[in-house]
Amino acid sequence: MRAQRRMWTTAAVTTAAVAGVLVFQGVTGTSGPDRDGQAADAKSAPVKPDVHRTALKTSPDGDSASLARRDTEPFSLLGVTWTDPAARVTGSVEARTRSSATGDWTGWLPLDTEIDGRTETGRSGVRGTTEPRWVGPSDGVEVRVLAGDGARAGLPAGLRLDTVDPGGDTTPLAAEPAAFSIEETPSEEPTPGEEPPVTPPSQEPVEEPTDEPSPTPTTETPAPPSPTPSTEPPTPSASPTTPTTSPSPTLPPAPPSTVPQPPIVSRAAWKADESLSTEAPDYLDQVKAVFVHHTAQTNAYSCADSAAIVRGLHTYHVKSNGWKDLGYNFIVDKCGTVFEGRKGGVDRPVMGAHTYGFNRDTTGIAVIGMYTDTSAATAATTSVARVAAWKLGQYKADPGGSVQLTAGANGNNMDHKQFVAGSQYAFPRISGHRDGFATECPGLSLYRQLPAIRSLAAGPVTGLTIASVTGANASGSTYYTRSKITVGWKATTPAAFVKSYELLVGGKPVATVKGNVTSAPATLVAGKHSVQVRATHQSGKTSLSPVATVVADTAPPVFSTKPALTLRTGTVNSTAVPLTLKWKATDAASLKEVRLTAPVAKTYGPTTGSASHTAKPATATAWKMTAYDRAGNTAAASVTGTPVILQESAATKSGKWTTKSSSSYLGGRSYSSSTKGASLTWTFTGRSAAWVVSRATTSGQAYVYVDGKKAATVDLKSSTTKYRQAIWTKSWSSSAKHTVKIVVVGTTGRPALTTDGLVYLK
Repeated sequence: MRAQRRMWTTAAVTTAAVAGVLVFQGVTGTSGPDRDGQAADAKSAPVKPDVHRTALKTSPDGDSASLARRDTEPFSLLGVTWTDPAARVTGSVEARTRSSATGDWTGWLPLDTEIDGRTETGRSGVRGTTEPRWVGPSDGVEVRVLAGDGARAGLPAGLRLDTVDPGGDTTPLAAEPAAFSIEETPSEEPTPGEEPPVTPPSQEPVEEPTDEPSPTPTTETPAPPSPTPSTEPPTPSASPTTPTTSPSPTLPPAPPSTVPQPPIVSRAAWKADESLSTEAPDYLDQVKAVFVHHTAQTNAYSCADSAAIVRGLHTYHVKSNGWKDLGYNFIVDKCGTVFEGRKGGVDRPVMGAHTYGFNRDTTGIAVIGMYTDTSAATAATTSVARVAAWKLGQYKADPGGSVQLTAGANGNNMDHKQFVAGSQYAFPRISGHRDGFATECPGLSLYRQLPAIRSLAAGPVTGLTIASVTGANASGSTYYTRSKITVGWKATTPAAFVKSYELLVGGKPVATVKGNVTSAPATLVAGKHSVQVRATHQSGKTSLSPVATVVADTAPPVFSTKPALTLRTGTVNSTAVPLTLKWKATDAASLKEVRLTAPVAKTYGPTTGSASHTAKPATATAWKMTAYDRAGNTAAASVTGTPVILQESAATKSGKWTTKSSSSYLGGRSYSSSTKGASLTWTFTGRSAAWVVSRATTSGQAYVYVDGKKAATVDLKSSTTKYRQAIWTKSWSSSAKHTVKIVVVGTTGRPALTTDGLVYLK
């Protein structure tokens, strides 16, 4: 039976805004403040961790074990271990702890049993173990272990609880109730002398670790040591882009990587107690692949405690597992901070203890947290990709490729693939722990993020697109500018993986910027241009954005038809005469709009060529217009007009006309006639004219003559009564002297017509 895990995310996740932006650089001996806010360099005093071991009481049938609830010395990390590293707990291991800050007890917390203690088999004192769990500052504990259904051998011998105080101030965890629980069983106190003996680190032999399993489950045969340098490499420098250790007489220089080294918190900075790991590191010939893990079994930790968690893991791996040092080569927290793991130089091919059967030729990167059903934060996966790319880049290996690895032991993986010691198997260069061993690690959610991690590490830059063209106006997919622009872009690949960006115009680079810059200027000559951005990934692979078309245009628009005014039909009064403003504007590239700025403000689209307005009679009004093209060039034009009202009394009369008075008429009066042939004639100098009448159902018809020629027959009949209506208009291309004459038709049954006068435009 496998314990279900439930992930809890704290606000610390959301504070990790920028992946890989860390406060420490370099490797052992690097200067910089540590996570506790204190100075950290090669002279920094390590923090002394404390470990307490308590044997568990096993039931008579061997199917369960427990540790009764009790007070303890302070601790923040715990795990359960047993004597035989080849043995497994096929059931469940759970603990609950009491917060030293609040006094509250947690629910039952599952401890992962899917790791293999044989990772460093061949060493005296190596034990089987659960994955350690970070619980935050605690001072009480209770443990229960249950063998799985059908387990023939029951529980392994020598079950023991190890609690670790990593030292330094730590933050209480947020409440994290257990998502899985087994039947409550009474706990029993362990009997005296039940705790198995533990070999102190100083007494452990220094045989070379091997991936080979022991011949029997209970007896381990040390493997013969491989050639290793007699001295550790000297303290390296802090440069992240060059080899960070100086060569020793017995250790060749670290190979430079094809990509920059990310910032790494050194062991000195996280205050490793080096007295725990006194043996010299073991070195590989090269690093062919990276295995990704998860650890600490909680996501509720504060990133301020990450250094303490790493100290706890270090202590647990050495003092509880019996390993020579911290198993992982690198540890990454959810905020993206990278910590140096096993000692020996971060730029060296140090052999770790992380993937049973495949420790050789590989590096182990562990993400602090539990990612069975919760995805790792972007900051964490970005840092994993950066470390993997840098480490593989030392050996010219493509992080997106695959490689043949030789199994160091018989085994199988999560997909039931069998491995035979000495045989070769294909692995992605960046693999999950579960690819090489039967475990859920690094959690299904994090495992599903590995393709994205490979893509980040291997390149090219993805999601590259032009986001803006400042200094230009867009119309559809085309931008228009006079000359100078600034192109902005974006990409889904974080800046840490981008070596440079180039701004291309017509396929040729006009600007080159660093990978953390996302804009560049350009000056374009007149004409149509194809603009792109080319990104160079740190791997050297390039990618191009989609093309943006940019037209550089310095020529202003043209009013091919100058603005002109004409009178139009509609209602006339003493303050407003209806008229039409006409124009036509064009542009060689693209006309954007035409704006009327006086006497009123209006904006018209590029295809509009006329608009209805009114003007005050007897007042000269200037109509000012500006045409804009999409590049921002402009052209101005204007026209001035004065509407003039000629009353009916200003006309030359013939025939019988009657004066009518009403406030509805222009000036309060009008002429009316029913006499066939009666006429009114106005003479004026202007460019447009409109005849103004009153209309009703009984209104008749009139002939209209212009300059002595019949121009129209106008019917004044209307279903509703209307006054001051401009019913007929006539315009000319220029101002001149004209006559307009109206003649009563004498329409049968409705001969009458009433006229208010004539309006003309000068």
